[in-house]
Amino acid sequence: MKLDAILIEDEANSREILRNYIGKYCPDVRLLGEASSIKEGLFLIEKNNLDLIFLDVEMPFGNAFDFLDQVPSRSFETVFVTAYNQYAMEALNNHAAYYLMKPVNIDELIKAVTYVREIKHKESILENKVLKPKLKSLEGKITLPQQDGFQVLDIADILYCKADDNYTEIYLDNKRLVVSKTLKYFEEALADFSFARIHKSYLVNVNEVVKYRKGKGGSVLISNGKELLVSASRKKDFLAFF
Repeated sequence: MKLDAILIEDEANSREILRNYIGKYCPDVRLLGEASSIKEGLFLIEKNNLDLIFLDVEMPFGNAFDFLDQVPSRSFETVFVTAYNQYAMEALNNHAAYYLMKPVNIDELIKAVTYVREIKHKESILENKVLKPKLKSLEGKITLPQQDGFQVLDIADILYCKADDNYTEIYLDNKRLVVSKTLKYFEEALADFSFARIHKSYLVNVNEVVKYRKGKGGSVLISNGKELLVSASRKKDFLAFF
């Protein structure tokens, strides 16, 4: 599938280099335009239905994060391109699909585009279908430690788990349990069942997911009506469940 993309970079030389790399090594990418500022970038977003943006971090009159704040509802993926590695964590928190360092490495560029293409391909397949998880057993029980012993819970009854420091909140259909174990503990304990880590804060029973919404990293709607964010770094693994 073709990825419709734009390039936002204030340095003409950097734009030219990346444009040439994309044209030569990324035939699946169709560049629809280029921008040298936040204002020009916003105009291109309004004008086009995009899959991907190559985005420089440092620009005149703001930076990439100021830019993304002005596009709260976005369905495109973002590949940051920058000479500054100190922005990596903030890029991750802003749901970047990939983070490329200047000078751009061609192999890394190809990896970034491949990663985005796989995400978009999976989204397009699922877009108009009822979500039906791949068959994976939910038969079984899990014990939850408590001060006076432990509680036995049917795994199928768990809708999702939420991290709370060294505790985990377990959400059932009409009940919330708090357990003195980390979310990582439950991720490992439920690894053989239909549970997906969609975010640093959430572990979901994919059988209880009723809708997936595209966005920054996307989000899922759980059967109890709760909407949970999906982080960009977890999106591909989550979509693989369907």
